[in-house]
Amino acid sequence: MIRALLRPVWRTLPRRALAACGGLGLLLAGIPRLLSGQPDPWLCLNLLRGAALVLGVGLAFLLDDPARHTTAPVPARRPLRSGLRMALVAPAAALWWTVALLLVPGQARPPAGALTLEAAAIAATALAAASAAVRFTDRAEPGPAVATGLLVIAMTVPTLLLPGRWALIVSVNDPHWDAAHERWAAILAVAALLCAVCCTEPVRTWRRTVPARR
Repeated sequence: MIRALLRPVWRTLPRRALAACGGLGLLLAGIPRLLSGQPDPWLCLNLLRGAALVLGVGLAFLLDDPARHTTAPVPARRPLRSGLRMALVAPAAALWWTVALLLVPGQARPPAGALTLEAAAIAATALAAASAAVRFTDRAEPGPAVATGLLVIAMTVPTLLLPGRWALIVSVNDPHWDAAHERWAAILAVAALLCAVCCTEPVRTWRRTVPARR
């Protein structure tokens, strides 16, 4: 079944959106090498965060399928189809993130493990939102709405809505660095769980019934 699905699933991947976001993300990560003088660690940190967000925007389109409503009755269930899409993209995403980290000059590069955790949390959040949109709506291509929502949340929640003691966007030398990444780990766990739940087929389709008249 998986072997039979590989080619059709590969053909339906949103390669243009993924390629565009991937290129923009690498451009952001490589900006410090284009600037003269010593690279600023705070700038490099935030550029990598921007690259991770752009990757998340690209992944928001991963479950888009224009033929969703015509391919619904296939024998392969939704967890297999969605999981296969994620599995096909995962190696490229990991390689892409490695390149993005290496583009940042070594003397200003933030801790790779901590930034990878942030990137993984953003990616999992994008996939969870896309999975929820596929499960609970009839949209064949929810990617634009999910990507917009992800950008709005990223620009408002960490900077405007979260109190200082729950900050997510902190500098490497901030005493709250470790605590912030514990929160990033929690976001990753919750998003991964939500993604797994929303990738399953609905147990029951709720329909409004009209009581029969006597």
